[in-house]
Amino acid sequence: MHQPLLAICLLSLSSMLTVNSSIKKGHNFTIHSSQLVCSLPGPQGPPGSPGPPGPSGSNGQMGLPGSDGQDGKDGDKGQKGDRGEQGRQGNPGKPGLKGRQGVVGRAGLRGLKGLRGSAGVPGTAGLKGEAGDMGEAGVPGGCDCGTQARSAFSVAITKSYPKERMPIRFDRILMNEGSHYNSSSGKFTCTIPGVYFFTYDITLANKHLAIGLVHNGQYKIKTFDANTGNHDVASGSTVLRLQKRDQVWLQIFYSEQNGLFFDPFWTDSMFTGFLVYADLVTPNQAQTTASPGSS
Repeated sequence: MHQPLLAICLLSLSSMLTVNSSIKKGHNFTIHSSQLVCSLPGPQGPPGSPGPPGPSGSNGQMGLPGSDGQDGKDGDKGQKGDRGEQGRQGNPGKPGLKGRQGVVGRAGLRGLKGLRGSAGVPGTAGLKGEAGDMGEAGVPGGCDCGTQARSAFSVAITKSYPKERMPIRFDRILMNEGSHYNSSSGKFTCTIPGVYFFTYDITLANKHLAIGLVHNGQYKIKTFDANTGNHDVASGSTVLRLQKRDQVWLQIFYSEQNGLFFDPFWTDSMFTGFLVYADLVTPNQAQTTASPGSS
């Protein structure tokens, strides 16, 4: 290691070196070989003092963006903000559940009297009351029948087996007081209002007999007698209240049950009726009846 260094020193002694100074640009200086000392390097000296800081360099280029850092912790709760403006009215909500019935309020003022309502349904009949005191005797009454009230008839048949559901004509007159029975129609017509008694006795043979007493088209009594191979008698009677122009008659009420029988030498079938008593009328009614044109 020392040999190369020694050779370098020998070469430097025989020549002149020219060194460019880096301190002052453009100036040259000459060093003679006699001024050079050739020696071996000594031990490393201590570090020198730091030099003054150099001038600041120019800014470098902007580096690449760094990766996102971790999320920071939540900050402290901020202060309450100011009240905002009122928003628009929302759409109506669905109706809520029906609430409980409220407390009954105080009665209002009495209204005007309403119109009279229609009559209600009749109620049930009440209990029968006690009998009242007997009144004074009335004016003697009379009947709307003239001076005498007479009406009676008794008639017989002269033909067997009459037609069904038609008035039976009893055309043999035994009595016809007042001529109120019509032998052509077989009907009795009332001219004196009052209570009447009617009866019949009918002989039947060869057939059954279903006969009834009719008042103004309505059956009042009915009788049925079955034929047993012999002659028999069917009878019936009743009391009726009649008004003027009411009519009463006998007729067969069932088909093929018309066994009414006539035999001029052996038996009769009779129909009889008479007035029991006439209806009484007051003097005022009698006067109205006597003079219907008066007002």
